[in-house]
Amino acid sequence: MRRLLLAFSILLLASLACNGGGVPAYPENSIFDSGKTAYGFFPSPPEATLESIFQLYEDMSQHGDFVLIQQNTAWEDFVHGTDSESQTRTDLINQVKLAHQNNLEYIFVIDALNGLNRKEFIGLPAGWEASFANPDVRSAYRNYALWVVRTFHPRYLGLASEINTYMDAFPNDAQNFISLYNEIYALVKAEAPETQIFVSFQWDDLNNMFPQPEEGNRQRLSPNWEQIEAFEPNLDVWAISTYPYFVFPSGKDIPADYYTPLLSRTSKPLAIAESGFSSQPVGFAQGSEEDQVAYLNTVHTQLGPRLVFWVNTLLTDFNMDSYAAEMAKTGRDPKDAEALANFAFIGLLNPDRSPKPALEVWDEFRRR
Repeated sequence: MRRLLLAFSILLLASLACNGGGVPAYPENSIFDSGKTAYGFFPSPPEATLESIFQLYEDMSQHGDFVLIQQNTAWEDFVHGTDSESQTRTDLINQVKLAHQNNLEYIFVIDALNGLNRKEFIGLPAGWEASFANPDVRSAYRNYALWVVRTFHPRYLGLASEINTYMDAFPNDAQNFISLYNEIYALVKAEAPETQIFVSFQWDDLNNMFPQPEEGNRQRLSPNWEQIEAFEPNLDVWAISTYPYFVFPSGKDIPADYYTPLLSRTSKPLAIAESGFSSQPVGFAQGSEEDQVAYLNTVHTQLGPRLVFWVNTLLTDFNMDSYAAEMAKTGRDPKDAEALANFAFIGLLNPDRSPKPALEVWDEFRRR
């Protein structure tokens, strides 16, 4: 089973309404300095409209502390350096402005891969080799990371999402990515030593809950620790993604020790960079509002005190009719909409913004 990521977004529309002014200063009293878990969401609106984006940011400010901005690398914009003008730069600046206007902080994750198939690069220019050994790929990725650090001074910076899925598919390229990671890590630390750098790992896959043929005879509930530890010592946070409704029939069926192995394997801070449990059945997976509540309680019970941040990927469920129509207009494969629908109900609000029972659980964690 391929891991899917809700990377599809229409936040480029935000550039229509956030013109003027420079990049806002990072807040002096950051949630990330409070010693508490910071709670956040992806900026993925329930409908493909500008109004939906602005409403989402207002709602996120009521139920979260930050937005996780994860935009695929604009390869040609950054291959020749950090300093230039481009639509990508404008869009990211305006996303940060929109967050600032709504009293939200931000975490950046740089992403080379297709969120709907993490075994492939996305958006590479014609003729570019899809490999982390490619000098152009390395240059663009490095420059993009440095531009983000210099422009936004993020407290947390992710340099890949669910990277273990790519490492499984292309073990011969894994070391090339690790060397690029270490290179960028050193450059960022030289300029901004306070920036906490990480990559995320797809926990359900790392834990071998749905083994793939290329992974050999790995055993369920036996994590592939070597894939995380390959990034040590240059891994400031151990961050995971998890969508256990693809693995367990209900939230109550998640084992009491499903996430706890992380606690004893590392003394470093832990984070959940994306996650969720469906409140309705989707595809072959089951789900209910009660399961969603059970899932949140499970994560909090098993990892709560160690989490520096926790992302529930969606705040508000998708209106898939709206998304499917927008994806069709932009020429996306109809199967992409079908894949996205598997994540349509992991929000804590329904598409009409009415709350699910899980929202009060989430808010109560945040109030503590």
